[in-house]
Amino acid sequence: MDGTGNSWFYGDVGINDGKIVFVGKNSHVKANQIIDAKGLVIAPGFIDVHTHIEDDEIQNPYANNFIADGVTTVITGNCGLSNVDLKKYFSFIDSIRLSVNVGSLIGHNDVRKAVMGEANRAPSSMELQKMEQLVEQAMKDGAVGLSTGLIYIPGTYAHTDEIVALAKQVAKYNGIYTSHMRDEGDSVVQAIDEALAIGREANIPIEISHFKLSGQQNWGRSNQTISMIKRAREEGLDVTIDQYPYTASSSSLNILLPEWVLADGRDSIIARLQRKGVRNNVEAYMMQKLKKRKLSHLGYAMIAYYKADTTLNGKSIEAINLLWKRKHDAIHEFQTVMDMVSGGGASMIYHGMSEKDVRYIMKYPFNMFASDAGIRVFNKGVPHPRGYGTNARVLGKYVREEKIISLEEAIRRMTSLPAQKFQLKKRGLLKEGYAADIVIFDPDKVKDMSVYESPHKYSIGFHYVLVNGKITFENGRHTGERNGQVVYGPGKMDDK
Repeated sequence: MDGTGNSWFYGDVGINDGKIVFVGKNSHVKANQIIDAKGLVIAPGFIDVHTHIEDDEIQNPYANNFIADGVTTVITGNCGLSNVDLKKYFSFIDSIRLSVNVGSLIGHNDVRKAVMGEANRAPSSMELQKMEQLVEQAMKDGAVGLSTGLIYIPGTYAHTDEIVALAKQVAKYNGIYTSHMRDEGDSVVQAIDEALAIGREANIPIEISHFKLSGQQNWGRSNQTISMIKRAREEGLDVTIDQYPYTASSSSLNILLPEWVLADGRDSIIARLQRKGVRNNVEAYMMQKLKKRKLSHLGYAMIAYYKADTTLNGKSIEAINLLWKRKHDAIHEFQTVMDMVSGGGASMIYHGMSEKDVRYIMKYPFNMFASDAGIRVFNKGVPHPRGYGTNARVLGKYVREEKIISLEEAIRRMTSLPAQKFQLKKRGLLKEGYAADIVIFDPDKVKDMSVYESPHKYSIGFHYVLVNGKITFENGRHTGERNGQVVYGPGKMDDK
């Protein structure tokens, strides 16, 4: 399956010096090494366009969780979170040699933080100019585009015109705009409208990240939200989406609190949360949100990793509240949340999406699959299973078992579609002259093994993964090969 979405065909793939040099029938060619892939699928290596690998690279440069799920290239810097000095970051990536290829967006949140800290206000003209300069430099250094995380501090404090101004800098270098929108629940329509408006005003391609509907009260609205994307494309907007194939999201504990509490850094947050009036206001805010979900407790909010007390990993806020011998009601659970935020915060898993919406969104053809995960350190914390099994889950559950989409279509969404959208040259297809990023798997056996209760399990059914022509994964084991490269955006300027 060559990644185009066209029908499978029988054939051979020749590789030399990290490149594909032949695709087709050729039983007489001589090679130093031959992989017998009879009965298996040969496809381009998968491209994960939404990851967060920053700070994980040194902990595990082998990126086992990605490699074992067929991923050969990742795009990081999503949700507005990235290194601001991408020239330095790319040099670092080159020096440590990861097992996967790496491209990066420039993150608005960190650009804003570098210029304004976590201030809850609009930038001055000089501050905006500094942000524009940082974004432009990042594009020259090879960023693939700009990302926003408009639900996170300090991105949530930015008005649309600020994002448009930065997106225009990216458009000058033919980059794209990706967004963790301002809301993925009650106000999702307004959030999509904002993302599309930014694309129109900045004249830039748009990618809407981890497209979903959060909260039980919003289940079934995917028909409405997908229709908005269809209409925008009919209008002429280059807009695509990505999705992880799960009904739970993963984010920080802080997002349960109102944004005004989170301004100006941790010391300010702790000081605010010590005041009774503030805590009362936060409780009222959280109660309103909980009632909208038609829930009585925070049992849907699970701890993935809490540095202050790792024994709480894997437990819900409701369970922790009881463990701390507090009254079994929502108010005391809100107090538990505030105490944990003051204690340093936590990474979370939130159960709150509909399987029906997941399936409906998956059918949309201009939708890519992405893990929204980092490089996992095996057995650390209780993270979302998407970090281990995103692609295998699509191929096993949604293609083979439920037949939501065809195998050829799934491969296209994992390979040539993301390569085209993020302008990754010579990747994403089995084609002569392209990088030899290749995955070989058994379509009858590929399956995700990672589950919420026991996430640290690698996918099965992948026989080989090659990155830039080197065998990196062979019959269930990482070979130790670290042959990944930096993949640069279209604005990359040669160093002088």
